Amino acid sequence: MRRGRPGALPRGTAGRTLTSVGSQDTGEPAQDAAEDDAARLWHITLSVAGGEAPLGEVRRALEQLAHDHPFLLTSRYANDHAEIRYWEEARDLHDAAAVALRLWGEHRSTARLPPWEIVGLEVIDRETYHQRIAEGWGPLPATPVGVHPF
Repeated sequence: MRRGRPGALPRGTAGRTLTSVGSQDTGEPAQDAAEDDAARLWHITLSVAGGEAPLGEVRRALEQLAHDHPFLLTSRYANDHAEIRYWEEARDLHDAAAVALRLWGEHRSTARLPPWEIVGLEVIDRETYHQRIAEGWGPLPATPVGVHPF
């Protein structure tokens, strides 16, 4: 008896794609399953706060974080809080939020970040971000890019 490698498709199915059935009530077209799992861009705003730290150390730590995590757009900081904004690629909001919530803790030792806690998180999809900008009430575009004091 011949066995395939674990996780491989059965013989003769390599060309097949899975699709979901569109709703007959709404007339929505069927969607390819690969589309459902496609990564999307999410705009992340992570707010952290805690005890006071020297401004120079906070700036250096955020610059190191930006170096370690190259998708960081901008960071604003004071001696007791900071805001980090960036784009994250993820399948859905839950995945994007999970990655964002781990960012500060996972980089705390390597970037020598202050021992602050996460006090806020906003995750919005790309379309919502651009809609807010167009309407003039969303988070302002992250310019200038980089690490800046409040």
